[in-house]
Amino acid sequence: MPPFLYIFLGALAVVSALGVIIQRNPIHSLLALIATLMTVAILFIGEDAVVVGFLQIIVYAGAIMVLFLFVIWLLNLQVETGPTGHLALKFFGSLAAALLATELFFILAPPHMQVKFTHEPAGYGSLASLAGKLFTDYLVAFEVTSVLLLAAVVGSVALARRLPGTDDPRAARKAAS
Repeated sequence: MPPFLYIFLGALAVVSALGVIIQRNPIHSLLALIATLMTVAILFIGEDAVVVGFLQIIVYAGAIMVLFLFVIWLLNLQVETGPTGHLALKFFGSLAAALLATELFFILAPPHMQVKFTHEPAGYGSLASLAGKLFTDYLVAFEVTSVLLLAAVVGSVALARRLPGTDDPRAARKAAS
């Protein structure tokens, strides 16, 4: 990947990450988070870690963001009042800001601080190397994470459970205790 494109995508990821915390609308914030995750995935793919890049897209930008969207809809979060802008204007403005940050880096950075690229060995970021690391070196952490996720699912089902004859889940929790 050429250095200009690498630094541009990095600046775009930083600008879109700032958009996540600056946006007042939760849906716009979610879209900015998706843009951040997609640019990070493109950076992974550009570094020949294709499997990690596609896993980033499928798992985070796909499944996790849909989960976040359902939580936003479930909680019925309202947009904070205040000045609002057009989403397209914000998008193109963030692209322009990332481009300007990239140009500023190339203009002001001394040669010893600029990015130097290295080439990784063959098979780096492949599915076989990822599975080898995950199921040998990080097996305990992988299994502990799966148990924690299972406990979170069981806890959320227990909290959302309604007793027969009640419509309010808070009344069901009071009756259970």
